[in-house]
Amino acid sequence: MKVFKGRPVVPGKAQAQALVSRQGFNTLASFQKSLMFGDKAGTNSDQNNKDLYGKPMSNMALCMPQTIGSTTGGMVLFCASWLGRQPACLLFSKPIDSLAAAGAILSDVWTDVSMPTVDNLGDEFLSYVKTGMTITVDEDGTVTIE
Repeated sequence: MKVFKGRPVVPGKAQAQALVSRQGFNTLASFQKSLMFGDKAGTNSDQNNKDLYGKPMSNMALCMPQTIGSTTGGMVLFCASWLGRQPACLLFSKPIDSLAAAGAILSDVWTDVSMPTVDNLGDEFLSYVKTGMTITVDEDGTVTIE
């Protein structure tokens, strides 16, 4: 077990299996097929992300360094939450960008789903965590990996 402390962007509690991307997360490319064609598992459709492509993202602890890509990223996160296809939580090793933060905050305010979001967990977090590990997030930004 290892504990990391980050900044809670959207405070909340969650427990889920980790889904890890070692590269930047392209929000639009990743959720595009799920949002357009009704895939409730939120299967990742970003062919350029070898860590995540083809894997379900819904109800997973999505671990990444940062988001990249389109300016629609925040709206995509909000839409995924609105449709109930969001990750259980978003965990960033680096500081969150304004678009991803907006999507996470809008999801928290305008939907009934919880998607706790924590950033600044550090490079050691992303080096340590592996897909399939159990992650627990607390409201103060504490992330425990088992």
